[in-house]
Amino acid sequence: MTPTAAVEQIVAAGRLVAARGWTPATAGNLSLRIDAGTIAITASGMDKGALAAPDVLSYDLATNQVAGSRPPSAEVLLHAERYRADSRIGAIVHVHSHNATVLSRLAVAEREVVLDGYELLKALDGIRTHDARVLVPILANGQDMTAMAELAAARLSGRGPFFGYLLAGHGLYAWGRTMTDALRHAEALEFLMGCELERMRIER
Repeated sequence: MTPTAAVEQIVAAGRLVAARGWTPATAGNLSLRIDAGTIAITASGMDKGALAAPDVLSYDLATNQVAGSRPPSAEVLLHAERYRADSRIGAIVHVHSHNATVLSRLAVAEREVVLDGYELLKALDGIRTHDARVLVPILANGQDMTAMAELAAARLSGRGPFFGYLLAGHGLYAWGRTMTDALRHAEALEFLMGCELERMRIER
């Protein structure tokens, strides 16, 4: 993918997630793989609905260096960990969507959310039936991004397939082969988290 195409896709995705209310204030971050060693990622502190080309930065996965003088998202190491761990991942969407954020706090003791029996599971890559079981890990939130990336690597290694994970009280990371896939996974998981919240309310 060319850097220009990556920028265009991230800007468009930013408008979409902002319009859905998933990135209040300057929350969230978006990234896209340019090639095996480089990603494009949003700059720190940007309104995702008002992104322009200069707000999308090039980041080298080998050196952990960003091109230019602007800082990338504070959570760039969490993005980098996923790209290094799985060459099939082409895009990552991090949103502070309502259902995912609330459920991540309510279910943090269980360390994961189990999604099964839902028809919408078929929106996730490779799922062909509602009779499936998808796990969404919940990680404790923190401000040390190096430690957080190590935690994510440890929790996701050798398991899955995973389509995203939750940071408790923080939000959802979702990914896919393309930006379209990542956005679809984020939308499906957000809806399913809402279903789980409603089920918990009714059964309480």
